[in-house]
Amino acid sequence: MPEAPGTVGTVGDMSEDVAAPEKGPNPWAQAIAALVVVGALGGALFVLQKNDAKADDKPATCSADDEDRKADAAAKAARRVSGTQLCTALNRADLPTLLGTPRERALTAYGSDGSVGPKGGKQIPTPEATVQLDTYTVQLSRSYDHLPIAGTADLLSEAREQTVAGHPAVLYSTQTIAIRFDLGGGKSETGPGSVARALIVAPDAKDRGGSYELTIWRQDRMRPDDTALLRVAQQVLPTIPGWTTTG
Repeated sequence: MPEAPGTVGTVGDMSEDVAAPEKGPNPWAQAIAALVVVGALGGALFVLQKNDAKADDKPATCSADDEDRKADAAAKAARRVSGTQLCTALNRADLPTLLGTPRERALTAYGSDGSVGPKGGKQIPTPEATVQLDTYTVQLSRSYDHLPIAGTADLLSEAREQTVAGHPAVLYSTQTIAIRFDLGGGKSETGPGSVARALIVAPDAKDRGGSYELTIWRQDRMRPDDTALLRVAQQVLPTIPGWTTTG
């Protein structure tokens, strides 16, 4: 997380062509890598959007351009959730309260539609959304990899099994990447950031494949609150189109 001006922290890689899913000899390692590295915050865009939100003194909204609308239509045609839909579900009015920071508001909010997979191979859709507040950044993604989450707790750090709205889930820790920008020299460098807490949740109660992942981390490098993460999951995930409600 940022400690000095010109520093941005994020769970992920600033590059679009992330190579991590190709690493590791087994599909579990590839799946976990995909879950961890998907998603990025563009440094310049992040700063501009944050400044605009402060100038307007209003919570950021999930805006969509022509490309977002095309991606949204394509996702709906394929009966998948889109980044715009994830952003709408995540960027709710009570998100600051759920995080335990009721006086804050969304500074940035956006969704994106991408995929991961080996070059020339089958691509796995991975739409995601990110909402950033003063204290927390929250990221929500969906993977259509068809792999159940059963067994992932053995592969992740500080992991424990959970149940979220009747769906199997795994709560675990991951490391953010701190990206520092030299605004004068035009250079950047990366290094270890703060601890993030993440929750992988099966889309249905029978864990028949695929997952949602909800991740939170703090700008001040303090450890995120698991209770806040679980509160957000319980309220946000059931509102996502395609979520299967347990009887």
